[in-house]
Amino acid sequence: MFSLRLRMMIATALLFAIMYAIIAMVSARAGISNFYFYLILSIVIMLIQYMMGPKIVEWSMKVKYIKDAEYPELHRMIKELAVKAKVHCPRIGIAQIAIPNAFAFGRSVKDGRICVTEGILNLLKENELKAVLAHEMSHIKNRDVLTITLLSVIPMILYRIAWQFLFFNRRSRGSGANTALIGMAAFIFYFITNLLVLYASRIREYFADKGSVDLGSRPADLASALYKLVYGSARMPKEALKDVEGMKAFFANDPSRAMKELKDLRDLDLDKNGTIDSSEMLALQNKGVGLSFGDRLMEIMSTHPNMLKRIKRLSEWKAS
Repeated sequence: MFSLRLRMMIATALLFAIMYAIIAMVSARAGISNFYFYLILSIVIMLIQYMMGPKIVEWSMKVKYIKDAEYPELHRMIKELAVKAKVHCPRIGIAQIAIPNAFAFGRSVKDGRICVTEGILNLLKENELKAVLAHEMSHIKNRDVLTITLLSVIPMILYRIAWQFLFFNRRSRGSGANTALIGMAAFIFYFITNLLVLYASRIREYFADKGSVDLGSRPADLASALYKLVYGSARMPKEALKDVEGMKAFFANDPSRAMKELKDLRDLDLDKNGTIDSSEMLALQNKGVGLSFGDRLMEIMSTHPNMLKRIKRLSEWKAS
């Protein structure tokens, strides 16, 4: 866990250092007024994301908040996990989409929301569902939803700076090579920071997996749940997957990679019974996970860790 935390701190520091460097370059080239313009612009965008983010998620995912009497077992599990996690009990909702999954969002720990999709309710056993809910509760406890939201603003601002200096400022009188260089630097750093945000997103998934185990879930239960979520997503039509493409970073796994991940996870299911049990986790723990160049490249461009690496790490943890 210390290694994961250190990586997240380094990635965050690099993101803000790059942002500071670009703003400093812009202010030196364009004057102090432009420095304030980009600073104010970044703050405004962050505030808009902070205020409107939950509503956008609700609309996109067709969330309907539910009362205790409607889904008593779901409420019971989430309330128990909130007590264990020592956080305010989140609002609970059902996302009216068929893809089996769960997600957490909100502005803060006190504003947390945990939602499950209609597709997950009849797919997982109780202990598997609880492991997924513990994963989502850990996202709220770790405050990483807000962290990723704020970090994702940095590539957005760098893209705008690059566009401004490469295409608009070059038309103005007196613009020259320095303007083009700043624009190119901003574009390069936009690409780098976007990769860093994806990297931070993958780390937060490892944190949430560890948080699920710390809240009492057996690693095999979470591994089996992920296996079933992958299987359920692989059965979905492509149109259903496209509908949630922009929101997949919120999910417990990436539905768009389900077909590839299903092939890998079937190899872990030694007895072919559709689950991953403790003995199969132990077998994975004692062997390495070899990834092809294509797998590594795909992971770099993804919001979630490679599933084999993720379950391998799960196999190394023990339930609290």
